[in-house]
Amino acid sequence: MSEEQSKPAKKPAAKGPGKTANGSSKSPRRRAREFALQGLYQWRIGGADEAAIEAHVQEVAGFDKADRNFFLALLRGVLKQRIELCQVIQPLLDRSFEELSPIEACILLLGGYELQANPETPYRVIINEAIELAKSYGGTDGHKYVNGVLDKLAASLRPAEVEARQRGR
Repeated sequence: MSEEQSKPAKKPAAKGPGKTANGSSKSPRRRAREFALQGLYQWRIGGADEAAIEAHVQEVAGFDKADRNFFLALLRGVLKQRIELCQVIQPLLDRSFEELSPIEACILLLGGYELQANPETPYRVIINEAIELAKSYGGTDGHKYVNGVLDKLAASLRPAEVEARQRGR
């Protein structure tokens, strides 16, 4: 089963570098999402620009195992559409976007971008990947917040897909 079809496993201890929480190897797309999140964090916290982020990430161990094109699409897409993404996400938040933790804010931007730009990827896969990022990099319950916001965003951006899934339960 491909990453796009499978649900992420619960999070027992990882079994080594480059492994998921269940001990299996990370897919190139999951690695690309992780590197995109790290790049967005550099942008949000340190003000790094796209070129600096791309140059830096090329030097990071493990990047050669990531889907480079997917990483670039995510990073460039979020940075290019960040204002529009914030405007779409803000009404779904219980506080201002600026008050979110930097990690959760970047994950929401990443997930929002993927929901808009990658209609071929099921919305549940995008949300599950965002939850896994939040579990790995965010605060204790940040994954719950990310899940709630992206569920609402998916219902707004992909109403037919969400409705079809709910009918199929």
